[in-house]
Amino acid sequence: MSLKELNEKRGKLVHDAREALDAIKANTDEARAGELDARHDTIMAEFDKLEKLIEREQKLAEIERRTAEERARNRPNGGDGEARGQDDDGGKLEYRHVFAKVVCGVNPSDLEPEERAVLKAGMTKFESRAQTAGTASAGGYTVPTELMNQIDRAMAAWGPMYNSDVCTVITTSSGNPLKLPTVDDTTVTAGAHVEGAALTDDGGKDVTFGQKSLDAYSFDTEFVKWSWELDMDSIFSMEALLGDLLGERLARIANLQLTTGTGSSAPNGIVTGSSLGVTAAATTAITWDEIIDLEHSVDPAYRQSPKAGYMFNDGTLKAVRKLKDGDGNYLWQQGNVQAGIPASFNGRRYHINQAMDSLAAAKKVMLFGDLGKFYVRKVGAPVVGVMRERFWPDMGIAGLIRFDGEIGQSGAIKHLITAAA
Repeated sequence: MSLKELNEKRGKLVHDAREALDAIKANTDEARAGELDARHDTIMAEFDKLEKLIEREQKLAEIERRTAEERARNRPNGGDGEARGQDDDGGKLEYRHVFAKVVCGVNPSDLEPEERAVLKAGMTKFESRAQTAGTASAGGYTVPTELMNQIDRAMAAWGPMYNSDVCTVITTSSGNPLKLPTVDDTTVTAGAHVEGAALTDDGGKDVTFGQKSLDAYSFDTEFVKWSWELDMDSIFSMEALLGDLLGERLARIANLQLTTGTGSSAPNGIVTGSSLGVTAAATTAITWDEIIDLEHSVDPAYRQSPKAGYMFNDGTLKAVRKLKDGDGNYLWQQGNVQAGIPASFNGRRYHINQAMDSLAAAKKVMLFGDLGKFYVRKVGAPVVGVMRERFWPDMGIAGLIRFDGEIGQSGAIKHLITAAA
């Protein structure tokens, strides 16, 4: 299914889910309401799967594009292939030579007319033989093994913490400690002045400054080695494929550390550095009232920020989507996908971060506040390098990344924690 078709299907699912919700009225009988409720959950489950499929298709299309470019750069020259065939076989052009060129990435339409004729004759011969392909000694040895020119990769979301649209990102070329001055003067006020009286000068209302440090913590993927033979024989560019996979590993460790890093010889994660906003009454559930309390535990000055929003993992979002009002209506409001309006959470932006805890006893399952007050310090760009001489004739690839994270003011971002067991 094309991306266009997937997007159209996604829009229809949103319409159907909204239709199911709107059909539940105050006078709807319980059986019918339960049926519509189940239909809505089924549609939204399919919507979530479709969202992941669209993301996977987009990433796969990008990988295929890069792989095709890499194959094009390494594509064997047609003239060289013919020359080898003539040297090895007395000038006779054989099917195996032409087939090898196609396997290595040459499009059949780019072959010479003579080569296409040999390829066609060879394929016809295999299709019309009397012996069987399933038995090796009866002809199976002559059947080429084909490999699809795409690879199915397992996927898992990692989170938004390296995204400048979510946090405040500072990129530096070196890893020297970067100091962030802070000041909290919010509790200090002016006082009444008596005519003719001297102003107090005892230092009692001097401004107190603080300082946070953004350092540079390093993380690596360890070396991944592959053989010289695999590099030559694989239909994929192993260097490009492994480079992409190691890049995702670096992204995962960055998101994890920037979320739950301890702050001790490690980044101070956004959850770790946040302050308490609300303690839920239950261990494995939260209420809409508690969510509202969490939002209002943050000062209105921070709530007005364009980067103000919620953060939680997908399991918490699922639980909240099932909350209903007193009339049995869902409180969750899905955005209009077709109109480009994103979904909101209590009228605010929200971010899925799979590194956050799921609903369980004494877990910080939800954040709210000005997420722009979380500072991410990047040192250069992540590096993925290939070593050829060290492992010669084989090769090794590894990735490195340097970063740090810190909250400027802990009151800007607060968490909701579940009750202790």
